[in-house]
Formats: sequence, structure tokens, C-alpha cells
Amino acid sequence: MERTAMSVGDRGSAPPRVLLVDDDASMRAGLETSFLRHGWPVETASGAEEAVFKFRRRRHALVVTDIRMPGGDGFAVMRQVRACVPRTAVILLTAFGSIPDAVAAMKDGACDYLVKPVAFEQLESAAQRILAKNFSSSEGDVWPDEGAIIGRSPALQRAVRRAQQVAASDADILIQAESGTGKELLARMIHGLSQRRERPFVAVNCAAFPESLLESELFGYAKGAFTGASVSKTGKFELADRGTILLDEIGEMPLSLQPKLLRALQEREIDRLGDARPAKIDIRVIATTNRSLAQMVKAGEFRADLYYRLNVVPLSLPALRERREDIAELATYFLRRYASPARVPVLTEDFMARLQYHSWPGNVRELCNLMRRAVALGADPVGLELLEPAELDGGTPGRDAALRPGASLESVERRLLTMTLDATGGNRSRAAEMLGVSLRTVRNRIRDYGLPPRSSYVHD
Repeated sequence: MERTAMSVGDRGSAPPRVLLVDDDASMRAGLETSFLRHGWPVETASGAEEAVFKFRRRRHALVVTDIRMPGGDGFAVMRQVRACVPRTAVILLTAFGSIPDAVAAMKDGACDYLVKPVAFEQLESAAQRILAKNFSSSEGDVWPDEGAIIGRSPALQRAVRRAQQVAASDADILIQAESGTGKELLARMIHGLSQRRERPFVAVNCAAFPESLLESELFGYAKGAFTGASVSKTGKFELADRGTILLDEIGEMPLSLQPKLLRALQEREIDRLGDARPAKIDIRVIATTNRSLAQMVKAGEFRADLYYRLNVVPLSLPALRERREDIAELATYFLRRYASPARVPVLTEDFMARLQYHSWPGNVRELCNLMRRAVALGADPVGLELLEPAELDGGTPGRDAALRPGASLESVERRLLTMTLDATGGNRSRAAEMLGVSLRTVRNRIRDYGLPPRSSYVHD
């Protein structure tokens, strides 16, 4: 078979990229040579951590990975690349083949399972067959599905890496970030990488229900609990049993309901309305908010004990204005998602420049809606005429949206701290020096604003 990879999808485009992962240098080199000789663009990694880093930096249509490797096995590689791009084709290789292993691999989502030593012709045949099903891009690449976390900026990658680190545990997580940054996407990614991934993921928007309904929505009620309760209702906590519950906009939860939530989190049992018997639950809790809960605690608007119970692992996501290098990729992604595959609009240079200068108060959601508008109006190319008068004029080169008339002191301080930590490579002592404050103040602000804490920043 000569240059058979060129036939995948039969579109006359470049062949799909391959990521080859194996800790055996000779095996890795041999397969890399074979892939290259047959026209497949290939990148290699010697372990799981390196593989995931390279995949996130430049996505590949096919991942071929050994199973048994020091520092992380092939199953971990598969789960993490699938969390990023769910349709990624994955072939697992092992020198310890067995029927139970093969069954486990296929159940876990592998597209194929081959026993080493494997002939390249066998491997290429499997790759061709899998990609013929999965191939979905006219550019020879598997474009991320809806729900993927898009972007390669250091700020975003730092947040994603921290989420990946804690996914395997059962620790409760608090994600604090602005609206429209993708908090629920991050929560779903964590669930998808956890041991609970085959169990329910149940999301509840705490701001969407009045107090009287939110309690029954979360905890359920027994038949006859109140007038009109003709049947029992199962609450979201019970529906999420053995899985993950997302408490979205937790800062909007009424104070009067917070003690009952605290008890549910501490005891892992809930009290249904009208039922004398508590029900045990096995859940992981992820809470999200666009407000600073630490500041709400100080203002008496949120219970301190509940805050500390939720804030076991604090996570944050950068605002879009803090990851401008991702704007072009995100804009193209949304155009591809909503446009016809036969006609994906082109973005003009002037329009892209305007995107870069905008302050993005609505973050990624605002950019998504703008691209949907472009597709709905049939704009091609997409230029400045798409915009309404004075739209996207909130920035000039170098202007930061946090520094605008009427901005809160909290948002300005948070942005200044983030910029300083980025400038010092995360060195907290140096950041404190530059800002003219104590190291303790920097530590406290990192905690208050939900920025990556101690493990992400160096001390000196």
C-alpha cells in the first residue's frame, strides 16, 4: 500500500495527523518511520503527560498509544484526549494481550486494540478503517465537538491542567470565573475524566428557581408533603447519585436554604420534603459562580461554613480578554460549527483586528453569538459591515477592559494581580515585590479571587 493515508476521506487534502505514544524508543522510532514513509504526518511522545500536552497544543485525528507506560497508561491518554475532542480516533497497543484487556479497552472507548509486535500494515489498515468513520473535516483534521474546551493560551492551559489533576479524586470543586467563560464545560470535562464518568452528570442552575421551588428541585419531596403533591418527586441530588452534581451560580442560592445544602454536603445525605427518613447519596459536587464568594461571606451574603465546604479545590477560568491569542481559533471553530460544511465563511483582516481589540464583557458566549449571527446572515467574507454602529468598539490596542470607567475595584485588582503573576512566571514573592504588598496579601488575594493556588505558583 503506497501513501494510502492520502485516501482517507477521499477529499484531496492533507492526510490526518497521528500522535504516536510509546515509552519504548525503538518501537516509537520504527513506527514513526513507517508512518512517515507512507505519507502520514506524525508526532511522537514518550509518555502520557507529554502526549496530552502535545495533543492540546496541536490536535491530532488519530492517537496510537501503548497501554503500559510509567507515569500514566494508555487509558489515561485516551480519556484526556477524548475529553478535549470526543471524536478522536484511538488505537491501543500492548505487549500483554488478553481477552479481558481487549474487552476493557473497547468498553473504555478505544476504537481498536492491537497486540505488539504489530505489523505496520495491520496498524495502518485499522487506522484507515477507523478514520473513514470518524473523519469530519475538509482540512484533514478532526475538529472539536460542541462542548470541547478550545484554546492554547497559557492562561487557559494552566486552568485545564489543574482541572485534569483533580479530576480523578472525589474532592468537591468550586469554579469561580466570569459569565460566559465556560465554567460548565470545565465541570463536564472534569466529570468525563473522573471515575464517575459512566454515571449521571446533573446540572442545576440555582438562579433559575425561586426559593420555594429550588429546595424541592434539589432535594425532592414525598407524596402528600404539601397541597398538590399528588406524587413523589426525586430531587437532583438523588438523580446524580454515584455521579456528579453541578450547582451552577451557587452565589444566588438563598441564605435560608444554605444550611440544608451544607448538611447534604457534610453528611452526604438529603432530607426530602415531607419524608422523615433521610436518603444517603454518593455524589461529587462541583459549584460554579461568577461572583467572589469570599467577598460575599465578608458582606454577610453567603455562609462562611458553606463556602469553605465547597472550596476544597478552587479553580478559575480566564476571561476572553485575558487569552486574546485564542480568539481567532474560537471564531473559526464557531463558524465551522454553525456553517454548512460546504461553505465556511472567511474572516477579513479588519474584522479579526476588531475582534482582538474588543473587551469581550460577554466572553466566549459573546463571540459565539457573533459568529452565529454571521452564519445566519450569510456573510461571506465576514467583515465590519456585520457589526451594528458602535459595536465592538470597546477597545483599542493595548487597552484592558478591567480598566474602564465604572469598573469595580475588585475586577481591577484581580486583573492587575493576574497580569503581575503572569509577568513573573507565577513567582508570588516577586509579584508581591512589584505590587508593593506582602506575600501574605498576594496569597490571600489568590484565594479570594479563585486563582490557581499554591501548587500553580512558585514561592521565590
